Amino acid sequence: MNTDIQIAQGAKLKPINEVAQLLDISEDDLEYYGKYKAKFSDELWEKVKNNPDGKLVLVTAINPTPAGEGKTTTTVGLGQALGKMKVKSVIALREPSLGPCFGIKGGAAGGGYAQVVPMEDLNLHFTGDFHAITSANNLLAAMLDNHIHQGNALNIDPNQIVWKRCEDMNDRVLRNIVVGLGRKVDGVVREDHFIITVASEIMAVLCLAENMLDLKERLGRIVVAYTYEGKPVLAKELNAVGAMAALLKDALKPNLIQTLENTPAIIHGGPFANIAHGCNSVRATKTALKLADVVITEAGFGADLGAEKFLDIKCRMAGLKPDAIVLVATVRALKYNGGVPKSDLSIENLDALKAGIVNLEKHIENLQKFGVPVVVSLNRFITDTESELNFVKEFCESRNCEFSLCDVWEKGGEGGLDLANKLLNTLKTKESHYKPLYDLNLSIKDKIKTIAKEIYGADGVTYDPAAEKAIKMIEANGYGDLPICMAKNQYSLSDDASKLGRPTGFTINIREIYVSAGAGFIVAITGTVMTMPGLPKVPAAEGIDVDEKGNITGLF
Repeated sequence: MNTDIQIAQGAKLKPINEVAQLLDISEDDLEYYGKYKAKFSDELWEKVKNNPDGKLVLVTAINPTPAGEGKTTTTVGLGQALGKMKVKSVIALREPSLGPCFGIKGGAAGGGYAQVVPMEDLNLHFTGDFHAITSANNLLAAMLDNHIHQGNALNIDPNQIVWKRCEDMNDRVLRNIVVGLGRKVDGVVREDHFIITVASEIMAVLCLAENMLDLKERLGRIVVAYTYEGKPVLAKELNAVGAMAALLKDALKPNLIQTLENTPAIIHGGPFANIAHGCNSVRATKTALKLADVVITEAGFGADLGAEKFLDIKCRMAGLKPDAIVLVATVRALKYNGGVPKSDLSIENLDALKAGIVNLEKHIENLQKFGVPVVVSLNRFITDTESELNFVKEFCESRNCEFSLCDVWEKGGEGGLDLANKLLNTLKTKESHYKPLYDLNLSIKDKIKTIAKEIYGADGVTYDPAAEKAIKMIEANGYGDLPICMAKNQYSLSDDASKLGRPTGFTINIREIYVSAGAGFIVAITGTVMTMPGLPKVPAAEGIDVDEKGNITGLF
């Protein structure tokens, strides 16, 4: 079997203008980045904005395990299957971060015969969106430090600077640094920090902005620091908004590429779901809804993270109404949740499957709380037995979910036809009654408690003293009515990654809280979650290379 990158490099790509024609997009509305990548022009929205919306389908998953679930692979394969059925459809995904590509997780282009291509371009520099976001973030940081150095007219307290620099790389040594060392002309000495670009508020702002005016308003609202009196200092007070917007002008435009089977794929934005809101851009999703009859999008990591944020933050802010949700699982992952080590997952074990399927059960219950119909897609592996598959099927159907076996990794769109049919039947026969989980008028603590109890199954929430103090400051400054973006490990429903399955009898601990006023949400950091990841002992970067002909190897 060929590797993902070998399959991708053997694909027969169509020129991107031919892919655009499937969505009735003319060449005039494309801005080319080579033969196989393009951005949408600003004028495209004006041409399509009065079109009726298509159906919006979210793909999410159970908590990720080392066994792999294949959420993006399912998303891509489902889009390819709909294409085979002549359904006018489009895939709307996030862009991958360089950090995981060179770290341990790998890329985010799907896998096997369900990939978006050109795979190397997408996983590396793509169209430069992340570089623009990094530059805008760090420009604001530079202007903040320069303002303090040049006299500090805004009376900023250097000990209350909350804006961090960023880099799209896993680099643990940058988590805590000291800047301004050296001579007096080298700036004010203070502690500083780096986060990964996909956790930057600029990324969230770009993904939630409707247009350039909205982008600039959101950039201006960003809280960068507090004065000695405790008053928030905003980016607009540093006169940074215009220059930041100039850097983001092209990054604001959604990107169009294709799948292995030439299905259109709109790829734009890429906030992490474990430390950010985990969804592609509002602009991409809304444009996709005007271009296609069915839009397949996804949210990062498990449904307790990405899907909750998609439903409570993105859909609420953007006025979107999802029509169905596809929940991805595997027999192997469910057995892992039932206590089976990775080395033994190929052996039939119904007892472990019964013990671990409670993780899937909790995610089904959670998604149904939002009033949206659920289809469970089980990625099939050759080692799965009929007894195991039948058990999962009966389990799901008894919980009012359509169920489908999916073989898109091996068979591409052909392997997703059953899932596509089950989804179309759900869209036809079941009505969505989407509603957010909580009311924004609740206090910050009540909103966090609602998520912790209803989604994670926690008994309650505890707060470190720093978090308690931050909540009081956030509410005192008028930001208490914003939604909550929980930063939590992705491997468990709890804030302890070792607690698999459906843990009970635990509390969620909030160690840090801050407001992302430009994005329009409050970030609550739980457990030991880091906003700047580190590389593993053997990073994926060690296996990546390029030959004398320019062919890249080792990406996955």
